[in-house]
Amino acid sequence: MARERILATTILMAAAPLPALAQSTSPDTVPPSGQSVMLDPLVMRARDDDGNAADRGTSEYVADAELDRARMGDLKDLFAGIASVSVGGAIPVAQKIFVNGVDMLNLSVTVDGVMQNNRIFHHVSANAFDPGLMKFVRVDAGVAAADAGPNAMAGAVVMETVDAGDILAEGRNIGGNIRLSYADNGQTFGRSGTLAGRYGGFEWLGYLKSATGDDYETGAGDTVEGSAADLQSGLLKFAYETEDGHRFELSGQRMQDNALRPYRANFVSDGRPFPLRNYDTDRRTYALSYQNTQAEGIWDPRVVIGYSEVDIGVAQPLEPELGTSRGLNKTTSVTIENRFHLSATDSVTAGLDYYDRDSRYRDDASGDVTESAENIGIYAQARLEPSDRLSVSFGARWDRQDFTGTSGWQDSYSGFSGNASLSYAVTETLKLRGGISSVFGGVTLEDNFIFNPDWDYSGLKAARAENYTLGFDYESGDLTVDGELFLTRIDDARVSSFRENGNADAESRGFNLGLGYGWGDGFLRASYSYSTFEVNGTGTDSYAAVDLGAPLGGILALEVQHTPSGSAFTFGGSIEAAQAYDDQEVDADQGIPGYGVLNLFTEYASASVEGLVIRGQIDNLFDKEYADRATYGQDYSSVTPLYEPGRTVSVVATMRF
Repeated sequence: MARERILATTILMAAAPLPALAQSTSPDTVPPSGQSVMLDPLVMRARDDDGNAADRGTSEYVADAELDRARMGDLKDLFAGIASVSVGGAIPVAQKIFVNGVDMLNLSVTVDGVMQNNRIFHHVSANAFDPGLMKFVRVDAGVAAADAGPNAMAGAVVMETVDAGDILAEGRNIGGNIRLSYADNGQTFGRSGTLAGRYGGFEWLGYLKSATGDDYETGAGDTVEGSAADLQSGLLKFAYETEDGHRFELSGQRMQDNALRPYRANFVSDGRPFPLRNYDTDRRTYALSYQNTQAEGIWDPRVVIGYSEVDIGVAQPLEPELGTSRGLNKTTSVTIENRFHLSATDSVTAGLDYYDRDSRYRDDASGDVTESAENIGIYAQARLEPSDRLSVSFGARWDRQDFTGTSGWQDSYSGFSGNASLSYAVTETLKLRGGISSVFGGVTLEDNFIFNPDWDYSGLKAARAENYTLGFDYESGDLTVDGELFLTRIDDARVSSFRENGNADAESRGFNLGLGYGWGDGFLRASYSYSTFEVNGTGTDSYAAVDLGAPLGGILALEVQHTPSGSAFTFGGSIEAAQAYDDQEVDADQGIPGYGVLNLFTEYASASVEGLVIRGQIDNLFDKEYADRATYGQDYSSVTPLYEPGRTVSVVATMRF
């Protein structure tokens, strides 16, 4: 899909005190005159109730500006400004997310508090989301709190969708926005519309988006067959909030992509003359929740009941007797918790969560083959500030999992998880922090396209992960610098094939560095991440690491933008780069090349037409042929990976009303 790249965009005013940031303009609300959408991630951290907690030390927040610039794009656009979060795959159906080199399948992922499914067909993404829906995205890398959910072996990803209040301008009871985009590389036409309203305590919101186009060209001028955009998504949300703050919310969202794709959707070819084939993907998430937005003291409950589903149909032109192979993953989840506010800064969150997961494969020859798992967890997490300089967070959870295999084999697994994080202010400008966790991972459901009804499950073990982080944060005036060392070790992760069930050990280690600098009319955000990934104690290639992680090495992300004082124009750009990498010790036969890509944009906020913003941009300015570092297969000379689009000129027009 030709992309609308996340580029740097405007800025937190340097003199603004932190409490004001929490009340800053929502990304989809018309900004007040003289303000623009903010790039500084501290703004989003301030909106997080636990943003200053010790367990948020390694958390990465997608800034308002990054959310806004990604709305007509995809997941690569959403995370483009964060080097430690890599998205490979080039087209939405194949995009896979890696956090510190670990596949997001090994993290707890929630949208509006609803647990998402983990594995599905290994050639496609199990976690495809529409950035146009999102108002808040946080990535907890490595150590995750006990209330992040079950199976958070390498951290957590938390996403929240927009509410009516995020769309409506102050004093208005009905409003919305319309977006139109066009990218010349692939002739991709995008359109989206959001309409929201409120009356009394009632709120409602509707959102629709469609992106269609042709196959794009790489920087070498090659057409990537099967890359044409064909994506539709939507969201409906209803809410009611009483004067006392009791808020009830019901939402449903859907995302579809149905088009011809490469035979194996996550790479173009492996030298064999396979045809294109149709991939029909359908994601749905439904959520019903309750919370009290004005709660204080020891009674602050939250309840979320949800259902998520991923349904993928894959045509089989080489084996027509199979018809269409279908993989269906579905999860029903419940979370019931209460936050005990002990003081203005101290709290304990305790609760229980439950999921019922079912993964199913079907074709005309095999019939239905299924795996399923039920899990119930009990947890508590304390977040305390014993002094002005010291912040601590610690928690524990116990999980019990009942697992049923494809053959009807059943067993139960249980275990405790624990975490502890600490942050200490050495000076007014320097904080040191660290964290540790041991996490029970249970037995994950496998890729349903390799299900075997005759699998032997007797030797399977429950996974357990250990995470360690040690870092610092430096803040002086408009300058922020941060960094950490990290180590994630997963023992007995499930890595089955059609022939047999099995376990493997995986490890990711490395470091992250971050830099932010603001001035009166602009902001710069930069980050560098270096990670190595091992499976069973040796360096690995992208094939051996499937569903566990990826060999990434060094990755750089930089965003900068400037709005001249009094001007209606904003100018900016971004750099995405990766160092050459050659640490594979398994079956790979070549190193992975490095690259550097420059993107530029300018944005005009009309002074005469209220709410109109027009952005023009050039992505991949120098027409570089490259594949994102996290894209599968680059370490094999026989594989043609999914290269990113070459030079792409695009225009995005947004009208808010």
